Amino acid sequence: MPEFFSFISEILWGSLMVYLLAAAGIWFLLRTRFVPFRFITDFGLSLKSSRLLQPGTLSSYQALCLSLATRLGSGNLAGVAFALTTGGPGAIFWMWVSAIIGMATSFAECSLAQLYKERDASHQLRGGPAWYMERGLGMRWMGVLFSVFLLLTYGLVFNTIQSSAVARAIHYAWQVPGFITGPLLAAFSFLFIVKGLRGVARLTQWMVPIMAFTWIIMGFGISLWHANLLPGVFITIIKSAFGWQEAATGTMAYTLSQAVTSGFQRSMFANEAGMGSSPNAAAAAASWPPHPAAQGIVQMIGVLTDTFLVCTASALVLLLAGVTPATDTYGGIQLMQQAMVSLTGGWGAGFVALIVILFALTSIVANYIYAENNLVFLRRNSRRNILLLRTCVMVMVLLGAVINVPLIWHVADVVMALMAMINLTAILLLSPVVRLLARDYMRQRKLGVMPVFDPKRYPDINRQLAPGAWDDIPRS
Repeated sequence: MPEFFSFISEILWGSLMVYLLAAAGIWFLLRTRFVPFRFITDFGLSLKSSRLLQPGTLSSYQALCLSLATRLGSGNLAGVAFALTTGGPGAIFWMWVSAIIGMATSFAECSLAQLYKERDASHQLRGGPAWYMERGLGMRWMGVLFSVFLLLTYGLVFNTIQSSAVARAIHYAWQVPGFITGPLLAAFSFLFIVKGLRGVARLTQWMVPIMAFTWIIMGFGISLWHANLLPGVFITIIKSAFGWQEAATGTMAYTLSQAVTSGFQRSMFANEAGMGSSPNAAAAAASWPPHPAAQGIVQMIGVLTDTFLVCTASALVLLLAGVTPATDTYGGIQLMQQAMVSLTGGWGAGFVALIVILFALTSIVANYIYAENNLVFLRRNSRRNILLLRTCVMVMVLLGAVINVPLIWHVADVVMALMAMINLTAILLLSPVVRLLARDYMRQRKLGVMPVFDPKRYPDINRQLAPGAWDDIPRS
């Protein structure tokens, strides 16, 4: 079974997904006139709604923390180690490249989610890729297909990865077996899952910044402590990224291909740009300024934080400790723990285990929120189905602590690619709308006024929007 999923993963990621991700990111960079760089000064402005809560909404800050909760998982530690072992140090460079163009993709998908949001029966804002596929493209069947893949990915597969990482980290640090770790993690996850969207948002808004900054400070602190080695590390990353070290041996093309593939693959698993996950959080926010592009700008912060800060901190620790591509591919968490021990002492393994527990716990509960959101789209959010979903999530957390790790990663790569292909197709078809939103936002910024989205200016779009979705937005 691992060989089958490995074969499918190689087909999808060997060329197709890398080209699709790169093409989509570059396309949106050009269509939005390099939005990650032009709107970077608006990051703070777009987070102001953290003090402007409306009934049935999240603040922009809460939506950002919720999306970061799914981004900041084991992929930021084990996934970076996976990239290094399969693609070499050069994979880190291509993770950075993927993140830069991924910021534009994230802006596109999250702006669209905010535009096509709607209120559910309890007056809670809902939205995401399935909604803009139905309303923006008039293709509910595509939204249904996407929702099914998201339920498989976030309701099932990704939770096994988080659980597996926790079990392996705790066993390495304190010799606690997985059959004990799994039930404990499942129990704590369930306590937060039953609190629903608002409860999970309140959890992530304080836990996510604490755990992220703790890891960032530790990673960059260790790097500065070994500052004399940093120039060599960055030189190695650049040389390996373009295969210069292997040119003399005739393996340059293969090494470059592995670095690019691993970098894009692990970057997507970590920052999720283009996958269609973070739009589920973005749609639930009350954007400020009241414009869809404002939430797209906020969610770019998530990509920036995830890849350039958290993943880079992990990569530097691994490279300073001397991790090589020959190391065991699937023991990513152990690699990180070994690296920390070699750089800081015996307490490093326990520290990594604690960080992994926090990363995994917030990821599991946020993954569930995304899955439940798409049950709403499928109109299958009855009490019985919600209970069934929660049960499935708990079962996968339990299984993740004991089942085969290579199989989990290969299955994750396949379902992640299928989900991303559907989402990227949709946002590319809706790229004229993304361009319109970016230009409308910038036009008002240049006029010196607060950007406010007025759907009546665009009759074609206005006809696609949910009734009342933009009627009760505060204008000042």
